[in-house]
Amino acid sequence: MNRIKGILYAAVSSSTFGLAPFFSITLLLAGFSAFEVLSYRWGVAAIVLTLFGWCSGCNFRLAKKDLLVVFLLSLLRATTSFSLLIAYQNIATGVASTIHFMYPLAVSLAMMFFFHEKKSLLVMLAVLMSLFGAALLSSGELEAKSGDTIVGLVAACISVFSYGGYIIGVRTTRAAQINSTVLTCYVMGMGAVFYLIGAMATSGLHLVTDGYIWLIILGLALPATAISNITLVRAIKYAGPTLTSILGAMEPLTAVVIGVFVFKELFTLNSAIGILLILLAVGMVVFRKQKS
Repeated sequence: MNRIKGILYAAVSSSTFGLAPFFSITLLLAGFSAFEVLSYRWGVAAIVLTLFGWCSGCNFRLAKKDLLVVFLLSLLRATTSFSLLIAYQNIATGVASTIHFMYPLAVSLAMMFFFHEKKSLLVMLAVLMSLFGAALLSSGELEAKSGDTIVGLVAACISVFSYGGYIIGVRTTRAAQINSTVLTCYVMGMGAVFYLIGAMATSGLHLVTDGYIWLIILGLALPATAISNITLVRAIKYAGPTLTSILGAMEPLTAVVIGVFVFKELFTLNSAIGILLILLAVGMVVFRKQKS
C-alpha cells in the first residue's frame, strides 16, 4: 500500500509540475514580466509551505553555518526557474520542459568528474542519446511561433545545469541534514525576495486586483509549486527516489500536451522521437543508480 501511495504521490507531483508552463505563459500574456510571475509564484508558495511546515511540527531554526549554504542553493534554484521561464518565452513549452528534464544526466556527469564517482559508459551513451533527442526537438518542429530560438535553447540548458547544481548541493553539503520541508520553504522564500528585487529594479510589481489573474497566480503557486513539492517529498518517502524520478517523466509530457492543445504548438514524428530519446536516456541513468 505504501508503494501504491508513493506512485500516486509521484504522479500528482510530476503532472502538477507540468502545469507550470500553462499558468506562467498566461501571466506573461497578461503583461506580467518574468520577475513578477516568479515573485508571485514563489512568494505565495513559500507562505503556503511555511504554514504546512508549522502544522507538521517542523523546526525552522537554522544554524549560522547553514545560512550561506541555503543562500547559495536558493540562488541556484532561483536561476533555474528564471531561465526556464525565459525559455518558455522563446521556444515551445514542450521543448523547454523536455530539455530541462535532462538534469539527472548533468548530475551524473558532475558526480563522475568532480566527485569521483565511478565512470560509466552507460551514462555517456545516455548523454549522447539525450543530445540527439534535444537536437531533434530544437530542429524547428516544436518551436514557438515567435521568439529567439537560440536564447530559448540556451536558457533551457542553463536550467539543466543550475538545477543539477542545486540537487548536488542538497546531496553533498550540510543542506542534507536540514528537514526537506524547511529547506524548501527557505529556498522559495529567498527566491521570492530575489525575484522581487529584480522586479523592482526593472518593470516594477503589479498589484493584482483582478479575480481571474489571482486564480491564475494561485494555480501557479499552489498546484504547480506548493502541492507538487509536498507530494514530491511524500513520493520519495513511500516509493523511493528511483521510481519517483521515472514517474517524473509526466512533467515534460504534461507540458507537451498543454503546448499542443492550448498554445497550438506543432508536434511531429521528430518531436516524438526526440522526447522518447531523452526520456529513455534519463531512465537509463536512474536505473543505473538504482542498480549500483
